[in-house]
Amino acid sequence: MDLMQQQKNNRQVATWLLIGVGMIVIQVLIGGITRLTESGLSITEWKPITGALPPLTNADWQLEFDKYRHTDQFKYVHQYFSLKEFKFIFFWEWFHRLWARFLGVVFLIGFVYFIIKKKFNRTMILPMVILFFLGAMQGAIGWFMVKSGLVPEKYFVGHVELTTHFIAALILLSYTFWFALSLLPTFKEKVFHSKTRKLLIAIISILFIQLIYGGFMAGMKAAVTAPTWPSINGAMIPSAMNELSPWIQNLINNKITIHFIHRGIAYMLFALAMLFYFQTKILINHSVFKKLRITFLSLITIQVLLGISALLTATSGSMFVIIGVSHQFTAMLLVLCMVTLLFVVKKTNKVEAV
Repeated sequence: MDLMQQQKNNRQVATWLLIGVGMIVIQVLIGGITRLTESGLSITEWKPITGALPPLTNADWQLEFDKYRHTDQFKYVHQYFSLKEFKFIFFWEWFHRLWARFLGVVFLIGFVYFIIKKKFNRTMILPMVILFFLGAMQGAIGWFMVKSGLVPEKYFVGHVELTTHFIAALILLSYTFWFALSLLPTFKEKVFHSKTRKLLIAIISILFIQLIYGGFMAGMKAAVTAPTWPSINGAMIPSAMNELSPWIQNLINNKITIHFIHRGIAYMLFALAMLFYFQTKILINHSVFKKLRITFLSLITIQVLLGISALLTATSGSMFVIIGVSHQFTAMLLVLCMVTLLFVVKKTNKVEAV
């Protein structure tokens, strides 16, 4: 196969992958709406094929509603729900699962098409296997998460399970995007700067921890426990941070401690973004890096402001849903920006170093 044909094939595969990236972003956003509207436990069974269709008759709807009424979430949280209100939360969980199916079909059809047309080369085989494995794992984790809330004395899915589902989605998103970048000629040109790459790895590591605590915040509905800023219910270092025993439990199950950590890491990331921006001004000759550098600082700034807004509107219902989903969307854009930066910035070229 000649070089021009291979480049054309690569661009086509990359386009397919980028469509997948967009669909994963939408999937995570639908998941965010599902969580914020407390819809995740409305469907109590996993039916991979027949579950693609919603209830079609009044009898079908009543059957699904009866199943939901056996959950503790209905008994203790949504006991006032009518069938109409149940239909609303059912829609978001059904749509979340339907989009996941649609995403799988898009990947499968594209995969089969490119196999038939011989668009893949040998270097793509292992990444494709990993990609489908990550997708399958995400589906399994999603059902495991739902099951964590369908047990006695549980009103919502577990925050650790929800965070695992969220982080797995971001890993799938990042891997798919990285795979696409590797096929695009625009990103072949690298920035060789060891110090910048080390700083990037440090920022990404801290961002990973921040995303975990963002998941904890969401899963525990922690925002409503301290809807204040800059203080946490009037204190900068709340005394309630150490109330659980053993102490390590505070890092996972104490809402106030999770607040403190999530806010603190946000400030840290903003400071690191400023440091990154000013330290890398010597590298702006690279056009792609120049844009990414500005994008990174902009996204961090927007994300901090959205985080503060989410806290201050935590008790305001629909406004909190809008800001919360926007906060999640910006987090994904930030992850994609960091993946691109890590892809472009490499260690010092050995030839240049000599």
